[in-house]
Amino acid sequence: MAWWLARSLAALGVVLIGGLLGAWVGALLKFPMPGLALGGLVSILLLVLRDSLRGQSLMDWLRGSLTGQAPRDSGYWGELAYRTERALRTREQQTRHEQERLTQFLSAIEASPNGVMLLDDADHIEWCNSVAAQHFGLDPERDLRQRVTNLVRMPAFVAHLQGGKLDEPVVFPGPLGRCTLSVLVRPYGEGSRLVLSQDITERERTEAMRRDFVANVSHEIRTPLTVLAGFVETLASLPLTDAERQRVLVLMAQQTDRMQTLVGDLLTLAKLEGSPRPAADRWTSVAELMHKAMEEARALSAGRHVLEVSGGEEAEMAASESELHSAVANLLNNAVRYTPDGGRITLRWVWRSDGGAQIEVGDTGIGIAREHLGRLTERFYRVDGSRSRDTGGTGLGLSIVKHVAQRHGGEIGVQSEPGKGSTFKLVLPAMRVRRRRMDDSLPATAALET
Repeated sequence: MAWWLARSLAALGVVLIGGLLGAWVGALLKFPMPGLALGGLVSILLLVLRDSLRGQSLMDWLRGSLTGQAPRDSGYWGELAYRTERALRTREQQTRHEQERLTQFLSAIEASPNGVMLLDDADHIEWCNSVAAQHFGLDPERDLRQRVTNLVRMPAFVAHLQGGKLDEPVVFPGPLGRCTLSVLVRPYGEGSRLVLSQDITERERTEAMRRDFVANVSHEIRTPLTVLAGFVETLASLPLTDAERQRVLVLMAQQTDRMQTLVGDLLTLAKLEGSPRPAADRWTSVAELMHKAMEEARALSAGRHVLEVSGGEEAEMAASESELHSAVANLLNNAVRYTPDGGRITLRWVWRSDGGAQIEVGDTGIGIAREHLGRLTERFYRVDGSRSRDTGGTGLGLSIVKHVAQRHGGEIGVQSEPGKGSTFKLVLPAMRVRRRRMDDSLPATAALET
């Protein structure tokens, strides 16, 4: 209140001085009392005019952009201008701080792998991040303030939004059927709603693969177990001749081998999926690996095919020798199983123009139709199930090859045509292969014919 007391005393002093001056002038003119009143009145008018000018200056600043400094003055108007400016600057700082926090919050939501969309009480879109825009086929700028049900017409979503159980997510195909979405709606505020969306396509695919895997493993193991149980019952309940008993034992051994092979392949897959990638500094001779795998293929063929191996004498791989051997052996075994007697099977090492290389296994076998090529590396997938079982396949060989290739930074490719044979390629990147000196290499080409 110090400024108010000082202002009042100053105004009173000005009025007194004006009155005295008026009285003095009035005394000279023989009108002392009217002069006193007139002097006081003039002083008051001057004070009012001065305050009006100061007030006008403050009003001009308030009507403007408020970016500059408020009028600096003493007294009442100066105090008012100072306090107004300080309040505005404080509010601006708070607004700026809140805006920064809002921006950081929205940036965090934008970085979320899930979709987030805010709806008002009339289901108009107030904001959505880019993931939600992608999930629902929206434009995050153009579609603001639009009713979401006019833009997202999936019946399951509309029904859930308008009357569904909001405590449970709803699952439906995304735009154009390219993905599967799980959407959860949560109410907040006064009628507003938060829409959370998640792309569960990969999860659904993985779950389907898991179900198929369990079903296939159960089926693959149940079949030989059923056969074995039947043979055991036969041996226990029926009198058999020595020849019949021997035949039953051979069939039982075959089914046992089949189960052992299946379990072995399953353990190999589990080991590949659960172990770290092979080191990139342990080098293995390509030629030795290829010749070893070819010898095993020759034993499996038993002279029924023409087997050839070429290339790789100057090459080394930074790889797990056991894994690469398993992959090449699986490719060769498939070639032997599905190539008619007298056919040709080749194993080649080929350098690529990008510095990498590939191991090719070609055959003149029955070939594979185009529609099957994309699914060959799926577990238990068979082009012809009955033929695969007859040849002793488990349906896991190419899946093992794919995992080995991926663990070494490579990939598996296939070219095939029915009746014209197949060529499988195990492609390795440049960082995993290198050339070595030729002084101790193996022969350039070995043809194994039996």
